[in-house]
Parts: sequence; C-alpha cells; structure tokens
Amino acid sequence: MKTSRVLWSVLSVLLLGSMLMAACAPAAAPTAAPADTAAPAATSAPAATVAPAATTAPAATTAAKPAATGSFLDRAMAGEFKGTTVTATGPFVDQDAQKFAATMADFQAKTGITIQYQGSKEFEASIKAAMDAGNAPDVIDFPQPGLLASFAKQGKITDLSKQLDVAAVKANYNPYWIDQSMMPGKDGTPIMAGIWERVNGKGFVYYPKKAFDAAGYKVPTTFAELTTLEDQMVKDGSTPWCIGIESGAATGWVATDWIENIMLRTTTPENYDAWVAGKLPFSSPEVTNAAKIMASIWQNPKYVYGGTATIVKTSFGDSTLPMFDAKGPKCFMNMNGNFITSFFPATAKAGVDYGAFYFPPIDPKYGSPMEVAGDIWGATNTKPEVMAVMQYFTKAEHLKVWMQQGGAIAPQKDADLSWYGSDIDRVVGGAIVNAGTLRFDGSDAMPGAVGAGTFWKEMTSFVSGAEDLPTALKNIDASWPK
Repeated sequence: MKTSRVLWSVLSVLLLGSMLMAACAPAAAPTAAPADTAAPAATSAPAATVAPAATTAPAATTAAKPAATGSFLDRAMAGEFKGTTVTATGPFVDQDAQKFAATMADFQAKTGITIQYQGSKEFEASIKAAMDAGNAPDVIDFPQPGLLASFAKQGKITDLSKQLDVAAVKANYNPYWIDQSMMPGKDGTPIMAGIWERVNGKGFVYYPKKAFDAAGYKVPTTFAELTTLEDQMVKDGSTPWCIGIESGAATGWVATDWIENIMLRTTTPENYDAWVAGKLPFSSPEVTNAAKIMASIWQNPKYVYGGTATIVKTSFGDSTLPMFDAKGPKCFMNMNGNFITSFFPATAKAGVDYGAFYFPPIDPKYGSPMEVAGDIWGATNTKPEVMAVMQYFTKAEHLKVWMQQGGAIAPQKDADLSWYGSDIDRVVGGAIVNAGTLRFDGSDAMPGAVGAGTFWKEMTSFVSGAEDLPTALKNIDASWPK
C-alpha cells in the first residue's frame, strides 16, 4: 500500500464487513494459510561431534574440533554455543514478558543457549543505571531508538554492521527501518546500532463492535465526521473516548502519541522530521496547533469517560476495559498502537467484540501517514552467542508465536501474513511492510532526555492542569540537549 488513505479504506471495508475478507498472503506466499495456533515444535540441537582419538601421539590428547563455518545463527543451530547464556532486558513485563519468552523457546531448545530475560517497568531508569555501572546485559530491547542512540554515541553499543551480513539484513527490511537503525557512534561515524525485532502501527482507534454497530454508528472518514460521531454519542447519553496515560515512569506517552498522529495530519512530513530532530521547536505554531486539537477532545468532560481529571490517574491498559463492560460500553473509542489488544479481555475477539479504524485525516492535503514504533535491540558485546541472538531477530519466523497471540507486528519482509492471529493484525502487518511512507514515533526517536523525559512529563502536567500549554511546550524546548 502506498498511501495511508488506502490503508484506511482497507481497514474500513474489513472491519465494517464483520471481518469477511480473506487473509491474503504476501508475495512470497501466494496462498493464505489459516493462522497457526501452536508454536513450532522444539527440536533438539544436533549432538556435538567427537573428534577421533589420537593413535600415534605418545601422550593422550584431544583432537581439535573442526573450525566452525556459516553464520552465527547457523553455528548456534549446529549446537556450537550450547550451554552458554545470553542476558537480556527491556520493558517487557507481565503478558508481554510471557509472550517474549514464548518467542524464544524454540531458539533455546534448538541451540542450547539460555536466554535470561529480566524486564522492568522502570526500564529507562534501570538501563541507564546499568550502563553507568558497566554491568549492562548482553542484549537490550529499546522501545525508544533515541535512548539507544545516546548509548551508541557513548561507545557502549556494538556496531552490528561489522558482525552480521548487512546485505542480508537490508534485503529483509523496508529501507526506512535500516535508516532508523543507523546511529552515530563514539567518533561520530554512523554504526548499525540495532535490529528491529517487532513493531507496531499507531493511530488506530479501537471500538466495541457489537454495541457500535447496534447504535448505528459509522466509521468516520474525516475529522469532521469524527466530531459529528462524538457529538452523537454524547447526545445518546454515551461517552466517546476511553483515555488513560498512567504508565509508571513512562506516564504521558499516550499524549505524545496523539500529538504525533495529529502532527502527521496537519503539517508536512518534512516539518515532522524537523520537529523530531530538534529543528522545529515545540512552541512553534505547528506543534502548538496539534496539541490544541488534542486538547479539544481531552479537555471536554463530555468526551472522556470519567472526565479529564481521570486521564492522568488511569493506566493506559486499564483505560480500554470500560469498552467491554458487561452491562454495555461505558465509552466507545480508544486510540492506541496495535499492541493495546494485549490489554483487552482474553475472551474479546477481533471483528466480533472489537473493531478498529485508522484515525481519520484532519487536513485532506496531508492525508494520514503511517506512524510506527517498535522494539530495536542493541548488543553490548560481540560474543558469538549474542550475535546469534541478534541474527535470529532479523528473521520473521522467530516472532511467529507472538504474531499468533496478538500484540506484535513483524517488520521483516519474510513474514507470512497467515501467521497473524487476527485479521486486524494481518492488515496492519501488510500495511507496514508495504507502506511507501512511514514515520517513526516522534518521542521515541527524540533524544531520551526529551522523548522519554520532558515530553512525557510536561504533557502530563498540561493534561492534569498543573501547567498551561505554552509553559509546557517552552519547558520541553528548554530541555533539548545542546
């Protein structure tokens, strides 16, 4: 798909048609197979070859093993690194930590490498402390490439271009993802700082499909239609939006997602890029306008379940639950990335209990560019077993279990769309892999002190009423690294 408008059209037809569209496989897989329901069977690593005993040497010696050949992953699958451990950390906790463990189970069984993962809800603070202390894990999952870039600049991240087959990596990704993995190293020369493992599409509005359809509501195709829908819901005695931004130390990121999606619909991609690079101030008319549009919804007590005061206090995951209340939806829409479905009730089925549509265009001339985010893994050393894990992440099949369970989109071109467990994820996955224009989550791409710092905090202060908008935006500008 080459434009976001096409994406919206596909989503609308798919979701409003009660998910009757058949899943289509990518070019590499002409026939769409049903989504798998079980993880690939684990197989044992080949037994280690024992060298023949020496017969002519007077002393008993052990013959050397033949030199290993092939890629790091080939060698790992041959059992060369059996018995080693790769330590890992990231923001995955609870359900996501369990899903990550499931994705790595087959690798561990086949290679004999143990993946020792420890997630943290306070990931940004904990990884900075570990890096400063010089005891960081072997591999680290960064949801903010800006944070990874700061460590790459300090010389604490391995240049993967010197370890992996770069041509093979590039062949399996949209060029945008490769560009986003190149970051200045300690001497200022760009290095390949990470591998994109899983990604997500942002700007999708989820809704309780049965109640939405029963009320006669229609998916909006423009921002004006969205406003009309909001007002109709209020008139019917319902509440349009379910919104919560509490997320521990990361509280506020939901607000930044909204502003980013609005920016992409109200100004040029070039202005968006300049903003992310620190060349277009937060206090500029473009960013101020985007924040005001968000505020027109968030600060309307009739539009938000529980009123504006509850937004900062409500967990972003829990904010979705009122849509599935047993007595009927208490609110009808929640905008988030596709990963949000991990927080829906386990019994909720895509296309039956919930649907989704892409946040509509605001200014038609800008359309609805695809905003993406994701997890980029960096390595802190060049141990062969560590490089094998990094190479494993470049293959879509490693993500198959997570794709089936929901909450993960594969950026790798070798992903089979039939692996997705829902039609919604299937459409999002196909759109991201084939999109002509992508823009990364702005806050995640900014320097960590801003994107994972003041942008979150100042938006939280603004939403809570502790600061007015001009003050919040000026404070973010003042925090930008010199």
